[in-house]
Amino acid sequence: MTETIRIPDLRDPVLDAGQRAALDYVSSLTIDFDADAMLAAACERAGHDNFGSPGFRVRLDATIDAVEADTGLGPLGRFAIHQRIVRLLTSRLLVEDLGRRYPEIAEIELPAPMIVIGLPRSGTTHLVNLIAADGRLRSLPFWESIEPCPRRADGPDRNGVDPRFTRCARDYEAQIQMVPLLRAMHHQHPTAIEEEIELQDLDFASYTLEWLARVPRWRDFYLALDQHEHYAYLRKVLQTVTFLRGPNRWVLKSPQHLEQIPALLATFPDATFAITHRDPVSVVQSAMTMLAYGDRMRRQAIDPEELADYWVDRVDRLLRACVRDRDLLPEARTIDVLFHEFMADDVAMVERIYDRNGLAMTRAARGDLDAFMAANRRGKYGQIAYDLRGDFGLDPATVRDRFGYYFERFPVRAEDT
Repeated sequence: MTETIRIPDLRDPVLDAGQRAALDYVSSLTIDFDADAMLAAACERAGHDNFGSPGFRVRLDATIDAVEADTGLGPLGRFAIHQRIVRLLTSRLLVEDLGRRYPEIAEIELPAPMIVIGLPRSGTTHLVNLIAADGRLRSLPFWESIEPCPRRADGPDRNGVDPRFTRCARDYEAQIQMVPLLRAMHHQHPTAIEEEIELQDLDFASYTLEWLARVPRWRDFYLALDQHEHYAYLRKVLQTVTFLRGPNRWVLKSPQHLEQIPALLATFPDATFAITHRDPVSVVQSAMTMLAYGDRMRRQAIDPEELADYWVDRVDRLLRACVRDRDLLPEARTIDVLFHEFMADDVAMVERIYDRNGLAMTRAARGDLDAFMAANRRGKYGQIAYDLRGDFGLDPATVRDRFGYYFERFPVRAEDT
């Protein structure tokens, strides 16, 4: 039986001693979002100072400006973003350095990737992890997504373990201590297959910051960017990590792709696209619950109504872009993955995607997928009980009405909420 988990203190968190101690410690630190200082720190870590094309600096400054404008962000939230920026800058330096030393990286082919597109909380993570279980394909585990290139001094430890994995595992254990229920919502463990958006973030041009802070200023800046050059940068980083560790036939996924279909298609013209579709009400309540739960550590106070206003609008923007641009994708290599059909037979859906991609479902591949399903049953860490009305003051029917255009375009099944 799967445990049902209700979060009774979502609005008014009750912190344990460990959580309070962590917040007290970070509150004692000086967290300075000085761009030059962060750039210098990255150069010291990477061992050189060539960031490649200088245009990223404008986007770095816009990132910092948006974070500084979020007056509700707490010390731990600020600390996490500060550390993340330095990590991204360091990784950008390492990618550029590797490209200069090995120019053949730019010639690596990335044939016929499978790209999962869909709203957050719509089954994209399960789908990409299931496909990634096929040993013939290349995917992006979380430990590699956050540090795509090793540092110059990195080498396997006495047990043959990559230090990047060790660092990720350490941070994962700390995260689980702070927000243990996150495993039941989005289990971001070191070997979980994650989004290539982490690689795009090296160019400071993705929507990720919206998940970490209240940054409408960044949202507007990001939406005004011409993403073609930033998706080209993603391809460059994928070539880099392929050079370090093959094979080169990728399975990728990111919700952001919903609103960047033209740039995505221009960058990967021979890809197969799998677009997940789910009742937006279920998506909204799941995403907002996850965000509100994390906010107990990130923010000075929880504001569920503010969170609801922002994310109902954000999901609306993503879906309107999807409806607008869906038909740009090649019909022969695109499949709409309805959530209720995917949940009814996971592996059969993957086989349909393989058919569009021209990849055979071999006995070995099916064995890999079946083994993944057996080891990763739904609700393994419990099932969160959602309450859109009680936690966020929203009526599910009213929210669903806002997305009438989406239900008209795709045969999405409304869920009990």
